[in-house]
Amino acid sequence: MADKSMIGMDLGKGSIEVEKGRLRFFAKATGETNPVYIDEAAARDAGHPSLPVPPTFFMCLNSDVLAASGIDRMKVLQLDLGRILHAEQAFDYHRLAYAGDVLRFQTTLTDVYDKKGGALHFVVQATTVTNQNGEHVADLRSTLVERRG
Repeated sequence: MADKSMIGMDLGKGSIEVEKGRLRFFAKATGETNPVYIDEAAARDAGHPSLPVPPTFFMCLNSDVLAASGIDRMKVLQLDLGRILHAEQAFDYHRLAYAGDVLRFQTTLTDVYDKKGGALHFVVQATTVTNQNGEHVADLRSTLVERRG
């Protein structure tokens, strides 16, 4: 079981290039109709250098980076995949990212706590996203809860 001594632990890091095809697929899958997210000409006409990254797409990219990092987070955190739920996620955006950018994700464990007398075990992860120029793009926070007992 994850505990407070693990706070600050590296849970995975790496880089990934943002691909236009994946952005278009994500827009289609989420029902996005704004042409800025689908059509490069519309994006450029709106003042963007390429297709912008939709806000929640960072979670998809981070999942890919974490999967490629070789760290089995469930094993490291000693969580039972069959007993966890996604409890919360939050985003702080600092600048836009675009198709063609190479984004670096670095995830750390930032908090561990229990509620309901230990019946619910919470694990909070924070991810910093920077672009190929070292510019701070976003901060992601995700909380998992494991049912115990």
